[in-house]
Amino acid sequence: MGSSTERVFPGAPPLVLSSYSLGTTVGFEDRVRAAAAAGFDGIGLRAENYWDAIRDGLDDDTMKAVAARHGIAVLEVEYLTAWGTPADRDAAQQEKERTVFHMARAFGVGHLNTGLLEKPPLDVVTRAFAELCDRADGLTVALEFMPYSGVPDLATAWRILDAAGRANSGLIVDVWHWARAGSAPSDLDGVPPERIVAVQLCDVSEHPMEPLRAESLGHRLPPGHGFGDPVGLLRALHEHGVEPRVVAVEVISDELVARGVDTAATVLGEAARDALIDAAEGAH
Repeated sequence: MGSSTERVFPGAPPLVLSSYSLGTTVGFEDRVRAAAAAGFDGIGLRAENYWDAIRDGLDDDTMKAVAARHGIAVLEVEYLTAWGTPADRDAAQQEKERTVFHMARAFGVGHLNTGLLEKPPLDVVTRAFAELCDRADGLTVALEFMPYSGVPDLATAWRILDAAGRANSGLIVDVWHWARAGSAPSDLDGVPPERIVAVQLCDVSEHPMEPLRAESLGHRLPPGHGFGDPVGLLRALHEHGVEPRVVAVEVISDELVARGVDTAATVLGEAARDALIDAAEGAH
């Protein structure tokens, strides 16, 4: 499968099926099986998925063995929010943070995904992000901008990373957020390409829904099936010199999940491969 991403990005980053793409209630073994059968190199796992697997009697070694048996691995760990102020970092948030750190280390994932739904002042966010990076202790904290959040666009995300000054920080570029933030390839100017550590593929409908977050959490489209131009973004990232650690497919779609785990994985694998091929054909 690596050859699909190699057409666009040096190093053939693995193609990962993000956790939400298969819904929130899929068991670990079914998640792995469906992703492997659809040609993915790995899966993403949220803390909630991990806790469910533990309750089902699986430990870290067993999860790794199950994934290895199917020829894939856990390659994406998510998702930290509510780290912006001490008041937001309640006991549940801190437990989730510890779990995500543990997952990243247990599965050998060098980065973890984070975002911020709350909207504290930018200096507060920057300080809190720096502290999060310090707590991550060597893991790369990949910040995702979301147009309805306290980090609404790429420029703001890079401003936070730059001011925080932490070497173990990076950026996620997600097609849905990129499109709904009204982004353009020129927005990459000034952002060091090596700081973009993950790319997430999906697509958007022609017209935004209200509220935006509801669209993001249930009405995304497979890459190449909408109006977000994932192929154009892939080409722009290639031309900017980005070499992501992973290319993930994050299509959060109630309609697709309702069609079953195997169908969802197959549709998304085929769509991602088509988008990567199209991007490579037009890349310089």
